Amino acid sequence: MNFDEDVPPELVETETVPEEEKVVKVPITIVTGYLGAGKTTLLNYILTARHGKRIAVIMNEFGDSLDIEKSLTINKGGEQVEEWLDVGNGCICCSVKDSGVNAIESLMEKKGAFDYILLETTGLADPGNLAPLFWVDDGLGSTIYLDGIVTLVDAKNILRSLDDPTGKVEGHEHHDGHGPVMTTAHVQISHADVIVINKSDLVEPSELGNVKERIQAINGLAKIHVTKQSIVPQLEGFLLDLHAYDQVEALDTSGKGHSHLDPTISTVSVNVPLLAPDQLNQVDSWIRSLLWESQVPGETINPEEPLEIHRLKARLVFANGDVKMVQGVREVFEILDGEQSSSQTNGLPQTGKLVLIGRGVQGINFERSLRSILEDR
Repeated sequence: MNFDEDVPPELVETETVPEEEKVVKVPITIVTGYLGAGKTTLLNYILTARHGKRIAVIMNEFGDSLDIEKSLTINKGGEQVEEWLDVGNGCICCSVKDSGVNAIESLMEKKGAFDYILLETTGLADPGNLAPLFWVDDGLGSTIYLDGIVTLVDAKNILRSLDDPTGKVEGHEHHDGHGPVMTTAHVQISHADVIVINKSDLVEPSELGNVKERIQAINGLAKIHVTKQSIVPQLEGFLLDLHAYDQVEALDTSGKGHSHLDPTISTVSVNVPLLAPDQLNQVDSWIRSLLWESQVPGETINPEEPLEIHRLKARLVFANGDVKMVQGVREVFEILDGEQSSSQTNGLPQTGKLVLIGRGVQGINFERSLRSILEDR
């Protein structure tokens, strides 16, 4: 073969394998609360304020203060969102009449146009039915992740709502009328990661104190913020960047109210001993008994007040330094890797803790039940 040095070599195309793109998931916050608690006012603020964030807001209930519903195109039959409205401050918005899942799927086609999603539920919604969708649905779970559940309550009316038998929540009829009534307000508070007590200016300080104590008795894990007219000092920590499901904090429920203040739902804390690495399966099995079978191994359940766990969080510490986090909503739970434990107290590795929020949890010795399962190796 003759080579001509004056002729430039031919360029041969080579196949380049593109690097696998790292999927960036978008955080979604569920915003719930009774009609009149201030959800729409809060979301209207987000849609009009100059906060510099790109937020997609899916609203189920429009108030009269923001006349944008007529600008939206909704397929009334299939409830499929056809058009999103750019409201001019970096946010986009739509209105839906269903759970919002169709809207989320439509929204993800606009990926890159926003950094956060806020999903407003209807006033009577049970967030426990919606939250697991973001774990179970592979399509949704691959593009978004649940950042947290925020519940707004009306300081003036929340105590009445909690005690109102007409507010009985749907889907919990298997209790056959036994025990105190569980209202929609109960389940909206029990599932929350953040609770905003709004309209605080309409009550006396003593009544506001009673409201906070009652809420903390129901949910000893949630962060509580007090506001007037739904005005929050910042979005981070109130509605955005909650990280309620990808990290577990100290789980300190001490000083968070008295469990007897609410007869329906309360919070209990369970100390978990230092675990051997091979005991994870036993803990997993024990949690499944609680969430799936509503049973506490070795303990007797009061038939007139059946066990119903709404929220579970745990931090498990192992003798080899491993740490696992557990997050659960109703029957769905995940066990995730946590940061390795390096801090020690008096030369001994720290122990773990598990917190349960639900119905019928008082008077049950969860710690004894768990220890008995762990000792049966």
